[in-house]
Amino acid sequence: MTPQKTAMFSAFIGFDAFIFDRVHKYYQLNIEGWSGGEYVPVTPFLDYVMVWNTGVSYGLLSGFPQAVVLTIVGMAFGALLWWWIVSKTFLVRIGLALCLGGALSNIVDRWLYGAVADFFHLYIAGQSLFVFNLADAFIFVGAILLIIDAFLPNMTNNRKNI
Repeated sequence: MTPQKTAMFSAFIGFDAFIFDRVHKYYQLNIEGWSGGEYVPVTPFLDYVMVWNTGVSYGLLSGFPQAVVLTIVGMAFGALLWWWIVSKTFLVRIGLALCLGGALSNIVDRWLYGAVADFFHLYIAGQSLFVFNLADAFIFVGAILLIIDAFLPNMTNNRKNI
C-alpha cells in the first residue's frame, strides 16, 4: 500500500471512531435527554450510566481549570498527530488514527460541555474500575495496536515500511 493510501485509510478509520462516538453522545444527550446520573444495569460487571468527567483518564487533572486541561490535551493531540504524520508503519498509523479520532471527540466534549460524557461503568466484584465512552474504547484499542507494534520482532529490513 502506498504512503498516500495508508494515510487515507488510517484517516478514514480515525474519522469513523470520531463519528461513532459523536453520534452515540448526540443520541444519549440530545435525543434521550440524559444529563447525568442516569443508570441502567446491563450485566454483573457493566452498567450503562451517564457521568461527566472534568478530568482526563481516571479523573486525572479534574481539579484544574478547564482551559489548562484543554491546553494539555491539545498539546498531547498535536504530538500524536505529528507522530501519525511521520510514522512509517501501517499498524502505527491505524493505532494513532484510532487514538486521534477518540481524543478529538473527547476534546469536542470539553469544548461544548466543559467535561467529557462517559457512559459505560465497568466494575468487578462490586469494585468500580472506571467509567468510559466509545472514544475511550477507541483510544484503548489504538494504544494496544501501538504496544503490539512496539513488541513485534524488529524486522526493519523485512517489515514493509510506507
